[in-house]
Amino acid sequence: MHSREDLANGFRRLGIAPGDTLMAHASIRAVGEVAGGPDQIHLALKDALTADGTLMMYASCPRYYDEVGRGHLRPDEERELVEKLPAFDPDTARSERDNGALVELLRTYPGAMVNPHVARFVVWGRHAGYLISHQPWNYAFGHDSALERLTGLDGRILLLGCDHDTVTFLHYAEHIVDIGDKRVARYQVPVVENGRRVWREMEEFETSDQGAHPNWPDRFFARLLDTYLAQTDNRGGRVGAAQCFLLDCRGLLGLALSVMTDVAADPRAVTRLRR
Repeated sequence: MHSREDLANGFRRLGIAPGDTLMAHASIRAVGEVAGGPDQIHLALKDALTADGTLMMYASCPRYYDEVGRGHLRPDEERELVEKLPAFDPDTARSERDNGALVELLRTYPGAMVNPHVARFVVWGRHAGYLISHQPWNYAFGHDSALERLTGLDGRILLLGCDHDTVTFLHYAEHIVDIGDKRVARYQVPVVENGRRVWREMEEFETSDQGAHPNWPDRFFARLLDTYLAQTDNRGGRVGAAQCFLLDCRGLLGLALSVMTDVAADPRAVTRLRR
């Protein structure tokens, strides 16, 4: 059984330092049993970061809030949602389940903040307000987003026992990379305007498993990430029972933009990446 102190020391050994700005992806199950429950994981992260540090996780929104109009649902399903789905409330809506339970524990713990958008980030710490100070309604993962400000703060990414194909930061690379033929997803979100629920149109470069470009291979994000880890000789370390990796946003972004540009021009360029 792991303690909060054990986990905090593990994060420090991994390289997390006071004052870091960190985006975390985590699997509670991978960490193993923790005395005091899984809240101790984000508390241990905060211990390692200290009050001068900043923690961010991606929460997104519950099912259906960003699906009407995408073309994934049957017409009768969309009609029912338009009739029945409440307006999105960023302060109370649960995090998307696929993003793991830790982000929801962080979101509901005192001191956390969120941005008012279905592309919703949970933030805590010194730069929390700055990270979510503005959120573009359209193309919410791109320019002037929390991910761009994370990069500007020399942010780092923590992978805590999680699937390497789930790194939200790489949607930022997809949004800003200068290539043609990117897939655009258009959909509608129920929000409150002037006291009434209305359906507001939104668009982004495709963030589903379909991929933002027709040339993206299966598990593209995982291959980008694993290639970057290999190039930087990053072997990670253990925190609790979880295999973890800590990496720099700027370095990963540089590789991703280069590879995305090449693969968009010629899908055979994917041979640059690890399998």
